[in-house]
Amino acid sequence: MCGIAGIFDPNRRLPALREALQVMNDLQRHRGPDGDGVWTHDRHMVGFAHRRLSIIDVGPAGAQPMTEGHGNWITFNGEIYNYIELRRELGEENFRTHSDTEVLLLAWRRWGTDMLQRLRGMFAFALWDEARQQLFCARDRVGIKPFYYVESDGAFFFASEIKALLPFVPEIETDPQGLSDYLTFQFCLGGKTLFRHVRELPAGHFLLIEQGRTRLARYWEVHYDLDFDHTEQYFASRLRGLFHDSIDMHLRADVPVGAYVSGGIDSSISASLAANRVGSGFMGFTGKFGEGVEYDESRYARDLARERGFQLHEIEITSRDFAESIRKVIFHLDYPVAGPGSFPQYMVSRLASQHMKVVLGGQGGDEIFGGYTRYLIAYFEQCIKAAIDGTMQNGNFIVTYESIIPNLGALRQYKPLLQEFWREGLFDDLDKRYFRLVDRAPTLGDEVRWDELDDGYSPYDAFRQVFAADNVRKESYFDRMTHFDFKTLLPALLQVEDRMSMAHGLESRVPFIDHPLVEFAATMPSNIKFKDGTMKHILRETMGDELPASIRGRKDKMGFPVPLQEWVCGPLRDFVLDVFTSSSAKSRQYIDNDVVATKLDQEPKFGRKIWGLLCLELWQQEFHDQASHYRSLLLKESVR
Repeated sequence: MCGIAGIFDPNRRLPALREALQVMNDLQRHRGPDGDGVWTHDRHMVGFAHRRLSIIDVGPAGAQPMTEGHGNWITFNGEIYNYIELRRELGEENFRTHSDTEVLLLAWRRWGTDMLQRLRGMFAFALWDEARQQLFCARDRVGIKPFYYVESDGAFFFASEIKALLPFVPEIETDPQGLSDYLTFQFCLGGKTLFRHVRELPAGHFLLIEQGRTRLARYWEVHYDLDFDHTEQYFASRLRGLFHDSIDMHLRADVPVGAYVSGGIDSSISASLAANRVGSGFMGFTGKFGEGVEYDESRYARDLARERGFQLHEIEITSRDFAESIRKVIFHLDYPVAGPGSFPQYMVSRLASQHMKVVLGGQGGDEIFGGYTRYLIAYFEQCIKAAIDGTMQNGNFIVTYESIIPNLGALRQYKPLLQEFWREGLFDDLDKRYFRLVDRAPTLGDEVRWDELDDGYSPYDAFRQVFAADNVRKESYFDRMTHFDFKTLLPALLQVEDRMSMAHGLESRVPFIDHPLVEFAATMPSNIKFKDGTMKHILRETMGDELPASIRGRKDKMGFPVPLQEWVCGPLRDFVLDVFTSSSAKSRQYIDNDVVATKLDQEPKFGRKIWGLLCLELWQQEFHDQASHYRSLLLKESVR
C-alpha cells in the first residue's frame, strides 16, 4: 500500500511539472515511509509521483513509478493478491521483478482494460501508455483504495488523498450538495466530496483520457441473482471454502501480518483464521475506553486471543487522546465521514504500526451478511404489516412475526430510535421507510442554515437511485437495504480504514470483501443470511466454530462506541466550546455554530449530531481556513 499522485497537462498550463508532483508527494509522505519517486514525460506533460510502503518485493526493484521498458509507466497503490497466478499466466520469463506492480504493466500490454476482470485485490492506479498516448486510471471493485481527481483548465490531477490536490483547485470551497449528503448520511453519494472541485473515482470504474476526451466506465457490478435451488448446507460449505481462500490470499506478504480485534464477529473470524495459519508471532490489536462496560469490548478480544493463542496488544483511549488527536484525524480523513469510530481506529492503528506493517480488519461483514440493527427494525415493521395484510407467506422476502420475536431483544437499546422511526410514516413505501432509518438530518434544526444550502438538490432522490437499482430484485427488502449500505456506507467506512491506518504507515486489508466472496454472498436468499431475523445468521452458523462462545452468541455489538457525550459534558467541554465559538466558526455560511454551542447538553448518549458538527467545523478550520497555505506550496517548491 502506498500513496499515488499524477498530472496530465497536455495544454502546458503548469510552469513546472516535476516540482508540482513533488508537492503532491510531500503532502502524502505519511502514506509511504519507505521511499518516494517522481517520473515525468516532458513532451506529453504527464507525470507520476509515488510514496512507498514496502510489502511485496521490498527491495529497490519494487520502487515506483515503474516502467516495463516499453514506454509504459505506472503508479500503483494497493495489493494484487493473485499476482503469483497472473505472473504464471503472463510468463515468468517476461518479468524483471517479483512485485505485483509489474504484473499490472504486463497485464495491460496483454489484455488492455479487460485486465481489470482478472485482478483480485485492492487497488488504485494510473498507467501511461506511450504508444497510444493514453492515461488509464482504475479503482478496485469495492473502493478499498482511494482515488480522487480534479479537472481544471484542461489539466487532470489525481491523488490518493484530497489534500494533495488542493494546491491545484481554483478555490477551496464547500460543495453544497456534498454537504447536504453529509448532513443526511454522514457520507457523500455519487462521486461527490465535500470539496466543490474534487471528485472521487467510483468503485468498480475506470477512467481513460485520450486525445482530449475523458471516458468514465463501470467494469464491475454486484448482481443479486438469488439462488433458490440450493440448501443452507450448500451455502455454508461454499462460504467456508471461499472465506478460507480469502484469508490465504490476504496473508500474502513479504512482511508479518497481524489483525485488528474489536471483539465483534467479523474481525474475530478474520483474526482467528489468520492466527491459525500464521502460528507463533501472530499479534492482535484492540482499544477500549474506561467510561464503562458499554464502551469496553476488550474482554471479547481477550477471549479470542486466549483461545487462539496469540499476543493481544491493548490501548486505553482517553479524553486527552481525543483532544490531542482529533485534528490529526480530520487532517488524515480529508473530510469528515462515517461516524465516531474513526477516532479509536486512529489510536489502535498507531498502536499496531509500532509492531506491524500489515493488519487484517473485519470491514464488510455487516453490509454483505446483514449485521446492522436497523435491518431488524425495518423488518419488524414489515412483519407487522405482513401479518395485518395477510402476506406472511411471501417466502424469502418477509420473515414472519412468529419467527422474529425471539430476536427482538437486540432492539433493547434502540427504544428511542424505534419511537422516532414510528413517529410518522408507519407502513409507508419501503424506500421511504429505509431512508427514514438512515437519515440523520431530522436531528438537526436551526444549527443548519437550510435556506443557504437549498439549491434544489435532493439527498432522497440520490438515495433512491441506489436503493432502487435494477441489479437487486425489487421484492427483496433485505437485499435493497444491504445493497444500499454496500454501495454507500461501506466505501465511507473504507475511507476511514485506509486513512486511519495510512496515517501511521500501516496497511489494512479486508478479507470480507474479497470479490469472489462478495459475488457469492449476493446469490444467497435473504432467509439464509437473515433467518428468523438473526443478524448474519449464515455467518454465525458457518464460521461460529472459529470463535469463543462469548463472541459467537453476541447480540450487543456496538461498533466501537465513543463516550463523546460524557466527555463533552465533562473534561472536553472547554475544548469543544473553543472550537464552536472561535471567530472563524462563527462566520460559517451553512452552519450556525452559536446555536450548536448552546445545545451541547441536549445530545443523547449515543447521538451523532455533536460529533458530525464538531468534525465539520474542524475540517473547515484545517482546510478552508488554511487555503492560502495549500496554494503557497507550489510557489515554495518552485523556488526551493
